[in-house]
Formats: sequence, C-alpha cells, structure tokens
Amino acid sequence: MKEKFLPVWLLAQRELKDQFRDWRILFPLLILTFIFPPLMNVVAGRAVSFAHQYGGELILDRLVPFSILIIGFFPVTVSLVVALESFVGEKERGTIEALLGTPFLDWQLYLGKFLVGVIFPLLASYSSIAFYLFMVKKQDLALPPTNLMIELLVLAAAHAFLMVSGAIAISTQSTSVRAANLLASFIVMPVAILIQGESVLVFWGNDHLLWLAIFAIMVMAVLLIRVGIAHFQREYLLGREIDTISLKWIWHTFRTSFLGEVQTPLEWYQAQVRGSLRKMKMPLILLSALAILGSIGAYHITSALMPAEIIERAAFSEGEIKNALNEFQAAAGLPSDEIEITFGFIFTHNVQALLVMFLLGLLSFGILGELAFVINIGVFGALFAVLEAFGLPATTLFLAGVLPHGIFEIPAIVFGSAGVLYFGAVMVTPNPSRTMGEVFIHAISDWLKIGVGIVLPLLFISALIEVYITPKILLYFTQ
Repeated sequence: MKEKFLPVWLLAQRELKDQFRDWRILFPLLILTFIFPPLMNVVAGRAVSFAHQYGGELILDRLVPFSILIIGFFPVTVSLVVALESFVGEKERGTIEALLGTPFLDWQLYLGKFLVGVIFPLLASYSSIAFYLFMVKKQDLALPPTNLMIELLVLAAAHAFLMVSGAIAISTQSTSVRAANLLASFIVMPVAILIQGESVLVFWGNDHLLWLAIFAIMVMAVLLIRVGIAHFQREYLLGREIDTISLKWIWHTFRTSFLGEVQTPLEWYQAQVRGSLRKMKMPLILLSALAILGSIGAYHITSALMPAEIIERAAFSEGEIKNALNEFQAAAGLPSDEIEITFGFIFTHNVQALLVMFLLGLLSFGILGELAFVINIGVFGALFAVLEAFGLPATTLFLAGVLPHGIFEIPAIVFGSAGVLYFGAVMVTPNPSRTMGEVFIHAISDWLKIGVGIVLPLLFISALIEVYITPKILLYFTQ
C-alpha cells in the first residue's frame, strides 16, 4: 500500500516546489491571508460597539466564531487557482505530455494534484485564522470554547477539501485555464451560500448540527473526488483543444437514449422503461427498506418529542384537535384548511415535490435528494404518532385516510427517489466508453423514463383517489 501512494507524494513534492517559487501565486495569497483578518477585526469591533448599546450579549459570544468561519473561507477562494490549473494549466504550458507519460496510474496523478491543491488552501486558511486569534487575544476578547474551535478548524478543512475536489474535477474537463476559472463560480457561490447556513448554526449554538454539516461536506468532497477519478481520461486531456456546445448532438443523444428504436408506447414501456427498471433494481431495494425504516424512525422520534401534557390527555375539544392538526400541517408543509383541496392542487404539489427532490439530487449526486425522500416518507410515521398522542384511533384513521391513495403515492416517491440515487451512482462510476457529458445525459434520460412512465401515472391515480375517494372512506369510518 505504501508503494502505491509513493508516486502521489513524489508528484505532490514536485508541484509544491513549483508553487512556492511562483511569486504570482504567493503574493496575493499572503496579502489576503494577513490583510483580511485586521479588516474583519475592525468590522467585529464596530459590531461589538453596536451590540453593547442594545445588550446583545448572545451576539457578542458568537461574533468571534463567526469571524473565524469567514476568515477561514476567503483564502481558500484565492488559492483555488492552484487546483483549477492543475491539469489544464499543464496543457497550456505544454508540459502535460511529460506528466501523462510517467508510469503513474490515473488515480495517482489525480490524488497527487489534489494533495497539492489542498495543502495551499489549508496553509492559507489556518495562517489567517491563527493571525486573527492572535489579535483577538491581544484585545482581551473571549476565545471560542475548545470544542467549538475544533469544529471551526475542521469545518475550514472540509471547505478546502470540497472546493479543491470540485476545482480539480473542473480542471480535468476544461480545455483552457480561462474556462476553468469561469467555471470556478459554480464552486465558490454554492459554498458561500452554504457558509450562510453554517453561520446560522454558529449563532444558534447547535454544535451537533454543525458536526452533521461537516460530515455532509466531507461526503460531498469524497464524491467529487470519485467523480474526478471516474471520468479522468488521459486521451481526453491530450485530444480536445476547444469545447463547443452542439445542441443537435445533445438532443440526438438524449432522444436515442430516451426513445431508442421503438414505434409505439407499449414497445417503449417494454424496452426502455423495463430496461431502466433493471438498472435501478438495487436503488429500489435500498429505498424500499429506507422507506420502512424511515417511517418507523419518524414515528418513534415524533412520539418521544411530543409534549408530555399532550400525551397524558386522552380527550380534546373539537377546537383543540383542529388547532393541533393545523400546527402539524404547517410543520409538515401540508396544505391547510384555507387552501381548496382539488385534484390539480394535489397532483401539482406532488410533482413539484419530486422535481425539487431531483434538483437537490442533481446538485449533490443524490445525497440531498435522498434526504428530501426521508423527510417526505417520514411524514407518514410522524402523522401516525401525532394521531396516537391525541388519543384518536390512529390505525383506523391511517388505513382510511392515508392508505387508499398512499398505495400509489408512496411507490411513486420510491421510484422517483430511486432514479435520483441511480443518477448519483452512475456519475461516480467509471465508464471509459462514454464522456462525462454522455453519462450525464443518459442518467437524466433514465430518470425521465421512470418519471414519465411510472411516477406520473401513479401520482395521477393517487391524486384522483385522494380527492374523490379517500374523503368518503374516511367519513364512513369516522361517523
């Protein structure tokens, strides 16, 4: 194992020497590393003065950790240029042939470049944080607790891993440094938005959720590394000189994948939809198990979190039950009584939920999409727990009010989520016979086959039953 990773370190050493000799990289990096902390310190000082006027002690306690979070992020954005030009820069300098001619394996080349790309951001980020902490200590301000300080340092490293892994993946797919630098905005902006959410957790003081955020970021970084290695092709780096967008080729590739050579809808179902279902056999099994476990878990969590005074009482007035159900509907994102429940509303709402799930999965290789799936499927278990807590006949209400349309809606959610999971798995799986763009188009096509051929019909039937049949069944059993 040590011998396999030796070429990675040798390549990293060579790259590090070149980078530390290049003043065009070091000079702006040093400026941002040691100029931004004093600027942030001035801003923090003004914020402290403002908070003192209005008694904002909670804000003061979290201001230094928030500043550390921001200070650790900005040097990474500047040093990201090292990762962005890791492969495409070698190509423009004319040294890519010598690099690819070495006896190193593809993953060794990739990880060697990744190691160099991570070291620079981490050095810059930690140096900037250390300089800021030195200034804070000189001003006799309270430093963050040890556990929070560890979280912030690990979070800075997680940001560096995520951004560098994305930058190197871009570098392997770009044909010029200019194109790679322009595509860097698709790395910096999402991480900047992510930091806004993390800053809320810092001010909120929820350390457990912050650790979960760190874990999610590291999973995304590992997946991006996997994507880069899976679609790393030496011939691609040497062959293409310019990227062009051919809408005709994109449409032809998608149409061939989506329709094939079929002539009728029945043939399409037999050939295309059945073929996509075979590909998604394992995701379907996993998500079916996850649906069962998620519902059971949501039931137990909701039962544990229900207030004791609600559980102890077995009878409620009609007004109390209505208010409690309205609060549950608002918390679960369900339509309230003020919204007219129609077939169009139910069907559109369900389709929108699945599209959001797919878009989230598209941006995260399926991770956020499956998180949305767990939340959607967990509503059923949570609803059962709430009905029990109210002292209502939960089993009867569930069978009469959820099951009639649920036998169609739940499988639709499972099929749609399986397509999202399959998309993420395909994107991180090596496929030498196809380019990354072809893999992406075929994965989208497979998801749409399941969506159009199975999910939409199931949601259509579910909406009809939920509007016209379920209320009658529920009324019959509750009279």
